[in-house]
Amino acid sequence: MSTDPADTFRQEARELLETLEQGLLDLERTPTDTDLINAVFRALHTIKGSGAMFGFVEVAGFVHEFETAFDRVRKGQSVATPELIGVALDAKDHVHILIETPDASGDRGDAIIAALRAIVETDEFPESPLAAAPEKPVEAETAPGQLRRWRIRFSLPEDSLVQGTNPLPLLDEIREIGPCTITALTDAVPPLEVIDPEAMHLSWQVDLEAEDPHEAIDDVFLFIRDGMELSIEPLDDEVDTGTPAAPEAEPAPAQAEEPVAAKDEPTASPQPAKPAAQDKAAAAAAGGSTSLRVAAERLDELMDRVGELVIAQSRLSQMAAGSSDINLKSISEELERLSSGLRDTTMGIRMVPIGTLFGRFRRLIHDLSRDLDKQIDFVTTGEETELDKTMIERLADPLVHLIRNAIDHGIEDTGDRLETGKAKKGTVRLSAVYAGAEVAISVSDDGAGLDPARIRIKAEEAGLVAPDAKISDQDLNMMIFAPGFSTAKEVTSLSGRGVGMDVVKKTIDGLRGNIELTSEKGAGTTVTLRLPLTLAIIDGMLVRVGSGRYTIPLSAVEECVELPADADTSSRGRHFLDIRGELVPFLRLREQFNLPGEPDDYEKVVVVSAGEGRVGLVVDQIIGNNQTVIKQLSKLHSDLKSFSGATILGDGAVALILDTAYLVSTGQSREDRHVNDQTGRAA
Repeated sequence: MSTDPADTFRQEARELLETLEQGLLDLERTPTDTDLINAVFRALHTIKGSGAMFGFVEVAGFVHEFETAFDRVRKGQSVATPELIGVALDAKDHVHILIETPDASGDRGDAIIAALRAIVETDEFPESPLAAAPEKPVEAETAPGQLRRWRIRFSLPEDSLVQGTNPLPLLDEIREIGPCTITALTDAVPPLEVIDPEAMHLSWQVDLEAEDPHEAIDDVFLFIRDGMELSIEPLDDEVDTGTPAAPEAEPAPAQAEEPVAAKDEPTASPQPAKPAAQDKAAAAAAGGSTSLRVAAERLDELMDRVGELVIAQSRLSQMAAGSSDINLKSISEELERLSSGLRDTTMGIRMVPIGTLFGRFRRLIHDLSRDLDKQIDFVTTGEETELDKTMIERLADPLVHLIRNAIDHGIEDTGDRLETGKAKKGTVRLSAVYAGAEVAISVSDDGAGLDPARIRIKAEEAGLVAPDAKISDQDLNMMIFAPGFSTAKEVTSLSGRGVGMDVVKKTIDGLRGNIELTSEKGAGTTVTLRLPLTLAIIDGMLVRVGSGRYTIPLSAVEECVELPADADTSSRGRHFLDIRGELVPFLRLREQFNLPGEPDDYEKVVVVSAGEGRVGLVVDQIIGNNQTVIKQLSKLHSDLKSFSGATILGDGAVALILDTAYLVSTGQSREDRHVNDQTGRAA
């Protein structure tokens, strides 16, 4: 499968633009951090060079102007003010547009560059020693006798071509320093039969006329200096406008004038070139630092193949269990071990740290804070928590809506916060933690909290609640996820149309997750999304109820106990078990699913958990553990809330996968009703 070079550039440019955006946002907090400034400048320089190499001329031209304006910050002639960061972020957005849609108009870019120049050129720092730098060229023009001849030798890293470094623009930048003669050194080029066409074998010698080129040369090689060899040597004190001597004519001054030149000498015989390349590749392989970019579709296809392998292995295990052939049993066990390892490895490839998603929202917070004139402190925790890549992709929109809602509706205006004794700056927290078989992602704010009374008024106006209906504050708060529901007093560019929170509910339901909401008036609101770790393959516990078999996600199982014979009479029909002094509600799956027949004599209870809740599931038999390939139910069965999917067993039969979160919430609601009944009787 051939890959379009332009698509390769776009993919790498997206990553560089993301790095650029994060660097700019960090720089707004610490404007004097030289490491951040260099990181931003490095991203710009790489985008410019790669854009020119892949034919994105307009991108390279715009980024060059962007880079020139930002260079004053790098040299200490300007400071990274919030105004500068805001315009720089607009410039980053414009670069993204130029890359994704090359035919887009570049008129907006002129205005952005003008705004950048207006900001950086008005800043003056007389105390900076760099401020006197522009006087040096004038001094050189008036005293040309001070120009000297320099010999520059450099060789780029062997993998520089693969990494996108083009030596031609570097040579063009050296020509801008002063008159020079450039000679390519070919001594290290190996024979044609062993040459690696993707490796850099050439090195260069430049005889340059300049006053002192050290600083200018450092700027040329600023972003690749660590991996290259470079030497700068004075030849004599007189300017010779003739052709410089050949590289081989004067090798001695490099060793006599500057001892470092011996280390940086690029000349080498053809024979060592191949072993050096092999050593480099071996070192990279041994260090495990190499990475491979793979299309997401191929990972999905790999996951499907692993799923089919797991099903085939399950069939083989079932056949081996009913056979007396020792060899068959041995092969079955070996295949089970291998398929389990392959499953875990494939799942690991698909798992992505959620921090890659969290980082995207910093720009959203920055823009909303500026648009709404609210000071927001954005805090994230749990960035290392991993989720399946498919879930990461589908979580972006719901989290955007939750964050926008928290800032627009939750965080009060600065004046209101000060009146209530709160800090001037509001806080939005985004966190992720493992919770058993799930990942809990929370968006919380320290704003005004939800007003159940106002929500009820809006719900009654929308016909969602009858005027005389009795409903708890918690259920009222969950009304904000209803389609078309909004408490905004007026429609703005950010909210008011009621098309945000229902998107959150629909997406989370599609991911087999659930939403929890807690709010305290005047103290803030927290929305927690509980999601399964993966949507592909899980370890399951196979159980039997009547003649049907069901799978319970093993990571949700806490323990298994036997159902006491007098369970119903001792709990007086309220379906509770006393497990080590703690009341646990239980559900009879036979009654839950309306299955015919009588239960077995010795029923079992599988205690499962979801979040803070626990419930016991009464089954006839616990068959054992198995690897479960999740198959989604059809749209005809989308209303079956008790099941999250289905799987194919080794004998070809289908087993439904229980949705433990839904069953736990069902059991908890029974417990709540039981508590309310007791409270009512006591009253």
